Parts: sequence; C-alpha cells; structure tokens
Amino acid sequence: MPRRSGAAGGDADIAAVAALFAEPARSRIVLALLDGRALPASRLASEAGVAASTASEHLAVLLAGGAVEVEDEGRHRYYRLANAEVAEVVEHLASMAEAAPVRSLRDGTRAQALRAGRTCYDHLAGQLGVAVLGGLIERGHVRGHDGSFRPGVDRRASRGSDAPYELTTSGRAWLDELGVVIPESERRPLLAHCVDWTEQRHHLSGRVGARLTTRLFELGWIERGPVRRTIVVTDRGRASFPDALGIAVC
Repeated sequence: MPRRSGAAGGDADIAAVAALFAEPARSRIVLALLDGRALPASRLASEAGVAASTASEHLAVLLAGGAVEVEDEGRHRYYRLANAEVAEVVEHLASMAEAAPVRSLRDGTRAQALRAGRTCYDHLAGQLGVAVLGGLIERGHVRGHDGSFRPGVDRRASRGSDAPYELTTSGRAWLDELGVVIPESERRPLLAHCVDWTEQRHHLSGRVGARLTTRLFELGWIERGPVRRTIVVTDRGRASFPDALGIAVC
C-alpha cells in the first residue's frame, strides 16, 4: 500500500485499499502472513483453502496493491507483508471484525492459543506480550506509563499514537546483559506500543520490542506454536522469565 504523496489531490481512496482485504481468501492469506514470516504460495493456498492457481491470482492482487512483497529463492517464491504499516491495518481490521464462531474444539484451542501468546508482525503480543511490557515497567527498565488502555487517547488494536514510554539506564543495561542488540540506524522508534486487541492493554513494539523478541527466540525462551501465529514459552523460558522480568508464564 503506497503512501500518499504530499501533492494536492482528492480524498484518500479508502475503497481501493479496503478491497485488497475484502475477499475471504485474500484475508486468510494476509492473516497467515501476520507473524512476519515469508511463506511460499503453496502454504498460503493451503491456509486460504483455495487451489494454487487461485492463490496466485490473489497474491498478484496483493502485490499490485503494495500489501505484500515477494522474494525469489531458486525455484520458489516467498511472500511476506510489505511492512509494519500493513500489519497494523490487518490487526486493526481484526479488532473491528466479529470473532468467528467457535464450532469445534480446534477453534476454541486456536483462539485460546492466540490470546496466550502470538506475534504482532515482529514483536510479542497477547498475554505474553502484555506481561513482558508489564515486567519491564515493574523492574524500572521502562517508564512513562503503566501499560493500561487510555480512554480518549488510545485506539483499540492499533499502534500507539504517541510515545509515552522511554528506556531507562537500567533498561539499557538489562538489554545489554541479555544480548539484545538495538540498531541505531533504523528509522522506527526505539520504543513504541500497540494496544493489544485481545488484552486491551499495551504491548511493546518499536526497535526494542522487535529485537527483544528476536533474542528470546535465539535464547530458546519462546518458539513458534503449532497454531499459526502463536508463540509458546519453552521449559527454558518458564525457568528464565520469573528471574528476568518477575513474570510467571504457563
């Protein structure tokens, strides 16, 4: 989805953007990509429940609209969401949509797993993401707000509109000790937040949120869950999170 230019023009063409996600199979494709990974067209066809040729047609529409990008690796093509802005749009649409009815044990298990822990593009979300930010605040590593939803300021299930959080000296020391390397050259904010759509509290994004999540994967504290987009805490994580951030995880 290309940004609007600063040139004079008419109203934003919201319908064209909305149409990218209005088709059920395309919506399932972008939801499958919401964890930030690049997936092959065959996997996306399976996620969308359509034939490979149909998935290719939908991916062409998403490519033309700037919602996804593609990487060629040998004979295979891998698709991912174009950027964090697209992920934010999809998350916001998910918050506005009514939850699909739970018609089976599998549906109920998936909904519970998504709430417990998932990725919001490249950072932690769900109960785990909210708990991590809460632990950082409680330990004095992050300050500025208590992590709660702010009526009249926050929009539900969206990136924060301001920057109430700041990283403290102890926070920088803690990240260094954990081995989290924060790039200084990236344009995205050091600390940012999203309003978590299941918990209605803040979870951490920005450079710190993304790189901390990457490091937790590297340390083996978390891993991808069996349900798409979900994150599960490993035995190592259950042993480490209480000491590191004072949070107990199941």
